[in-house]
This record gives sequence, C-alpha cells and structure tokens, in this order.
Amino acid sequence: MLYAIVCEDTADSLEKRLSARPAHISRLQELQNAGRLLLAGPHPAVDSDNPDLAGFTGSLIIAEFDSLQDAQQWANADPYREAEVYARVSVKPFKKIFPQ
Repeated sequence: MLYAIVCEDTADSLEKRLSARPAHISRLQELQNAGRLLLAGPHPAVDSDNPDLAGFTGSLIIAEFDSLQDAQQWANADPYREAEVYARVSVKPFKKIFPQ
C-alpha cells in the first residue's frame, strides 16, 4: 500500500537540511530503485523552485510499504529526522486516484 509521509521542518533548519541531504537522498534513491517511490520533494518556504536562503518548510514523500508500521519505521530512521531538520512527521495511508 502507498503511504504519505508528511514532514514539517524546524525553524531555521536549512544548514542541517543541506548537511544531511546526501544521506536523505540516498534512502529515497533506494526506494526508487526498488520501484516503491511515487514522489518525493520539499516544500519551499517561498513561492519559488529555488528558495535560496528562505529554505524549506517540510517535505512530502509518497511511497509503497508493506504496512503502516513499516512506513513509520522508515520515516523514523530518516537522516533529516536524526539531524533534527523535521519537527513533526506524520505517516498516513494514501490512495492514489490520479493520474491513472
């Protein structure tokens, strides 16, 4: 089943985010290589593809896991969480309707 992992950043976490990014991207690449990643990306803090120093307010990951518990465990081990980039992480089942 698909799960949405909705993450909210702590304030002023851009430096921490940039530092932990290679490890974070590596884990997402593993999901993609396994054919389990539907989409992933950050929420810019401003209305721009390149927010520069404004940074980000969080991230969204939608991926396939065997269970809600597996998705939660994966999210809990995210390098951004370990680096205290994320203040809150919510994991919910997700049902894709569009695009078909």
